[in-house]
Formats: sequence, structure tokens, C-alpha cells
Amino acid sequence: MFKPDKLQQRIVDSIREFVEREVIPVASRLEQQDEYPHEIVERMKDLGLFGCNVPEEFGGLGLSYSTYAMIVEELSRGWMSTVGPIGTHSVICDIISRFGTEEQKREFLPGLAAGERRGGLALSEADAGTDVQRISTVAVRSGDGYLINGSKMWITNGRYGNTYVLAAKTDPKADPPYKGISAFIIEKGGEGFKVARDIDKLGYRGVETCELYFDNFYVPARNLIGGVEGQGFKHVMTGLESERINVAARGVGLARAAFEDGIHYAQQRRTFGKPICEHQTIQIMLAEMGTRIEAARLLVYSAAEKKDNGERCDVEAGMAKLFATDTAQDVALLSLKIHGGAGYSKDLPVERYYRDAPLLTIGGGTNELQRLIIARGLIARYPVK
Repeated sequence: MFKPDKLQQRIVDSIREFVEREVIPVASRLEQQDEYPHEIVERMKDLGLFGCNVPEEFGGLGLSYSTYAMIVEELSRGWMSTVGPIGTHSVICDIISRFGTEEQKREFLPGLAAGERRGGLALSEADAGTDVQRISTVAVRSGDGYLINGSKMWITNGRYGNTYVLAAKTDPKADPPYKGISAFIIEKGGEGFKVARDIDKLGYRGVETCELYFDNFYVPARNLIGGVEGQGFKHVMTGLESERINVAARGVGLARAAFEDGIHYAQQRRTFGKPICEHQTIQIMLAEMGTRIEAARLLVYSAAEKKDNGERCDVEAGMAKLFATDTAQDVALLSLKIHGGAGYSKDLPVERYYRDAPLLTIGGGTNELQRLIIARGLIARYPVK
């Protein structure tokens, strides 16, 4: 069984205390009102959470992916939407840290670490989500920069963020298409950048998810990540490894919240003269929930450890994301069933878990895609001799 070291445990304890004191008491109200958690985000800035994976030399905490996964789990246990402002923000920090030029790192990472810059990933489009290489947003060279034309969907931090990593085609005729994708650091503002709308969602409320439009939006050439065209697909895919670990950790946190609510309710609710936790059917549900959560957590730590060691972890991240998010969805439903009619009302948080969980099986690459990634990786690892 994975056991955090003393530093990790202190960090986890502090985040758990923050969640218990400042997140859980207001989560249901903010979620039902679809209100952005400004005060919570400010406290997260004070805690340094926007700089979790930014190297210390640029003002960040320089935490391992394993520690970051623990933080995400605790935040998600309180309210999954609190992870939104730092989720894709951390992905672009990862991309810039790994692939940015020294000038780009110096210019952008300190502000991102401090939370003064709020980051997002401008990747998905209306006709290109899972199939990233089919994006249609283009970047055409113009003088000392590029003109961006196109649109992006499902952009977390689209309304309150200000700094994004954007994927666009610099060579639309490239074959295969992914070789024509480049990644840029873009900043909100300037002519041709428009936040079109906030998307109304079933769950994951309180955190904004937006559609962005670009009409001859100018980006300086110095903002081309790494200074080289055609490398954007690699940049984004590497960043998505960390996002999948992040989403998997969210799944563990949400599943934990649903399980804890369910097992506590089962000990308090009585039917036929005894607590329902003494009924065999409920016991089977609880055993299934607890076992799957523990397995999901170990998969997340396994993927995070490989990422910490600089190893390729697309298969492990895919496994963790697949299993943990499916677990979150299943555990949320089982917890709702344990609560009975009370679980279907908005009086208790369990209905929120049930609405939030499906997004985890979609975001960061659908779970159907994860199965293909895992299968291809396993085939490559076990060739016929």
C-alpha cells in the first residue's frame, strides 16, 4: 500500500483542513447557484496551489506529480469544481516548463506560479475533441508573428483566465496531419480574441467553461512554444499525460466523497429495526465501493510515480484515468442508491457527485479513447517473438 512521506502528509493534511473549513461548507450553495468560487480561488493562490508543478527557480512549489495527485484528490473530495481553476492551468505550466524556451519560462512561469496569470488549454473544437489532429484553427505567419483564426470549445478558465496554450495548424496540408500542429502561448486581450459564451453544464458548475473565437488574432513569434513549428502535437500529448493523472485523482476524490457519505448514511438510516449497513445488499455495495476506490488510488500513484521518474506513462495514465473515473461514476450511483429518495433531492451533496462524475469519463480524452491507448500500448510492450 502506498504511504506518503512526512512532507507529503503535511501537505495533504493542510489541504484537507482547508477543504473541511473553507470548501465543504459553501460548496452546495455555490454549485446550485453556478457561482464562481472567487474567495476559494484567492485562498488557493495564497496556498501556492497555482504553482504546484512550476519549478522553484520560477517561483513555484516544484512538487512531484504524486504529491500533486494527493492535493487534487483532497480538493475534489470537497468539491470537484475547485480543481478546475488549477487543473488545465497546471497542464500548461507543465508544457511550458518542459518545452518552452528559457525566455518563455522566465516571462510566463512566475506569473502562472503566483496565480496572477490564470491558465487554460485551448485545444478542443466543435469538430475536434478526441481526434486532436483534426483541429481546424490555423496560425498563418504574418511579419514578426502569426494570425490565429478559428474557435475553441470547452475552455476551462476561459472567462477568468488570461493565459493559454493554444494548438493551431501552421501547416494545414501536412501528412500525417499532426505534423502540421504548433502550440502557442497566447494572452487574453487584443483585437480578434473573443470569449463567445459560457457553456451551461449538467455538472461541474461554478467553474466557467467557455467557447473562444479568434479572428486574425495576432500572436508574436516569440510565443511559439520551443520556437519551432510542427511540435505542438507532442507538446499537447505530453501535457495530456499529466491532465489524465489529474482527472484520475479527481475521480478518486469524488468517489471518496460519495463513499464516505454513503457509509455514514448507511450507519444512521434504519429499516426493519436495524441500520441499513447491516443488510447484506448494502454491505455488498459498500465492499465494492471501498475496494474499487483503493485500487483506483494505487493506479493513480503508479502513473504519477512513472511521470516523476521521467518515464513514458501514457498506458499507466490511461489505465488510471479509465479505472478511477469509471469508479467515480459507479460509486456515485451506488451512494445515491444507498441514500434512497433522500439522495435524489438537492438537500444532500450525493446528487452533485452523480452529476459531476460523468464529466470525468469524458474530459482529458474519453474513456473509450483510453481503452484504445491502453490496448495499443500493451500490444507494443508484448510483441510476438
